[in-house]
Amino acid sequence: MNNDCSEKYKDIINLPHHQSKRRQRMAMIDRAAQFSPFAALTGHNAAIIETARLTDRQIELDEGTKSIINEKIQMISDYLQEKPIVTITHFEPDVKKDGGAYLNTTGTVKRIDDFKREIILTDGTIISIDRISDIEGELFKGLE
Repeated sequence: MNNDCSEKYKDIINLPHHQSKRRQRMAMIDRAAQFSPFAALTGHNAAIIETARLTDRQIELDEGTKSIINEKIQMISDYLQEKPIVTITHFEPDVKKDGGAYLNTTGTVKRIDDFKREIILTDGTIISIDRISDIEGELFKGLE
């Protein structure tokens, strides 16, 4: 069969490869790029990773826990001049999906905004009082 193919194309088999007189020959790297794979579903991988990322739900606190947190906030307010350092456990909502994460933020309290219900730390961090689940610090050692 190989001989049949040779016989069939013997008039063109030894002809030189055609090269255009108008266009420059394409570089091998550019030619190879034409055949490289491409991402038909751009962003699909990122969407799968985002969907798989877990978030927590905000825990609804009971009245006793809310009362303790309010007492601690009042103590912080009373000792604000002493610049108390506290660790606040608070819920931070996720910007991309339902739920969020619980964070522990440690810092010096700068002020408490009762109107906006926020605690502002000296580093500029703002924590919503309604999202606080616990407050710890040297200031509360006698309270527990």
